[in-house]
Amino acid sequence: MSLVPLPRLIVEPLVRAALLEDLGLAGDITSASVVPSDHRSTVVMAARQPGVIAGLDAADLAFTLVDPEIVMRRHIEDGDAVKSGDVIATVEGPSRGLLTGERTALNFVGHLSGIATVTAGIAAAISGTKAFVTCTRKTTPGLRALEKYAVRAGGGMNHRFALYDAVLIKDNHVAISGGVAEAIRRARAGVGHLVKIEVEVDRLDQLQEAMAVGVDAVLLDNMTPDQLREAVAIVAGRAITEASGRVTPATAAAIAASGVDLISVGWLTHSAPVLDIGLDFVEADGAAQTSTK
Repeated sequence: MSLVPLPRLIVEPLVRAALLEDLGLAGDITSASVVPSDHRSTVVMAARQPGVIAGLDAADLAFTLVDPEIVMRRHIEDGDAVKSGDVIATVEGPSRGLLTGERTALNFVGHLSGIATVTAGIAAAISGTKAFVTCTRKTTPGLRALEKYAVRAGGGMNHRFALYDAVLIKDNHVAISGGVAEAIRRARAGVGHLVKIEVEVDRLDQLQEAMAVGVDAVLLDNMTPDQLREAVAIVAGRAITEASGRVTPATAAAIAASGVDLISVGWLTHSAPVLDIGLDFVEADGAAQTSTK
């Protein structure tokens, strides 16, 4: 799958909000008082550990929204793997603007690259099977579009984006409806013919009930690999099968080997560690000073 970038109209408001959070009413009082207004610098954005990069559009905007004279030249693109020490981009322009935008740019790239990196790890663990790794709605409020994009950059797929674009009947919906079949019937009567319906089950008898009335996808929650294999046999290609729960790089291969179509992993977005990326300011004499604050 090719990686389609997010439109600027989606990314820019998120970057503006992050900059406003940092600049407040007075702006960068440190750089304004310490750095001469006419001083210019070149910096390199470099990886300090191996991983997969995502978020370069957001980083670029973090600099250019602060100062349009700043130019960021990329040496790699989102979705590319890096080794420790690899230069990701070179950024040139007024020093005040570089310092002001630095932390916001690195926050976006580090966070999103962390998501892309752990996604790539799961994708590698299940390679050779038909399963794809997918994310969930367990995202940072306000950053869902970027975080789901980072999952794609890491080789994963996106689940429904929000509550409005697909039906996912979960255990509480089933409890309120009085059963799996009744919940599916209510959903089908309540949405348009183009809306997909998925139901979550954690027992095989619930799965049998779902398949009896028909559904587009089934979320097989917290099942063992043996139970998943039995569930896949029951479905027999009549619906998309999605496994969730207890997924780690160590368990993903066994889950995928059961024959499921998708493996959903919430921690890709809610708990991925930040990828360590820094900016090195290159002085006129060629020396470099690390800046990470």
